[in-house]
Amino acid sequence: MSNLIINNLSCIRGYNQLFTDLSFELRPGEILKISGTNGTGKTSLLKIIAGLNSAESGSIFFKNNDINDNNNNNKLDIFYLGHLNALSPELSCIENLNFLLELGTENFNSSYVDALSMVGLNNYENELVANLSAGQKRRVALAALFITSSKLWLLDEPFTSLDSKGIDIVENQIKKHRDIGGLCILTTHQVCNIKNLRELNL
Repeated sequence: MSNLIINNLSCIRGYNQLFTDLSFELRPGEILKISGTNGTGKTSLLKIIAGLNSAESGSIFFKNNDINDNNNNNKLDIFYLGHLNALSPELSCIENLNFLLELGTENFNSSYVDALSMVGLNNYENELVANLSAGQKRRVALAALFITSSKLWLLDEPFTSLDSKGIDIVENQIKKHRDIGGLCILTTHQVCNIKNLRELNL
């Protein structure tokens, strides 16, 4: 089973205890929305689950394996998208997608073009990211959701800089991911129109 199990997780940043003894389980086909004011540890939690940061204590198991185990290949089944787009202004949209997904090839799959089209960036594949608006840059990053086959999505403020149409596109893709048994944890300060969300307040 592709369950995500969080056991007694605690996080300290600097001299601040962000959260302590946090436990929950996420099953295939479930979406968890994490709420809380700034500084409560939402981003830190996502980064810990993604294996980018370390927790003070506790454990995380995904697909019955400890994510901190260096021999664990399940990290490849986790897709993390931060609140910053992590795009290079000197690269084109399609080159940035290739970098985000770490495919390490110059033979761009046609699905890259399709993904950009799905987020409203038709014919933008060779446009430099430096020439895009903030909303268009966010759409480039979110186009990865139409390509990745990872089971667990960790999305930090995915709706930032998007208009209502862009939000609808992303919400529908998250729903499709859930409907095929995917797991998703997201943070957002905006109203989320996805039904049957589980919610966790930090």
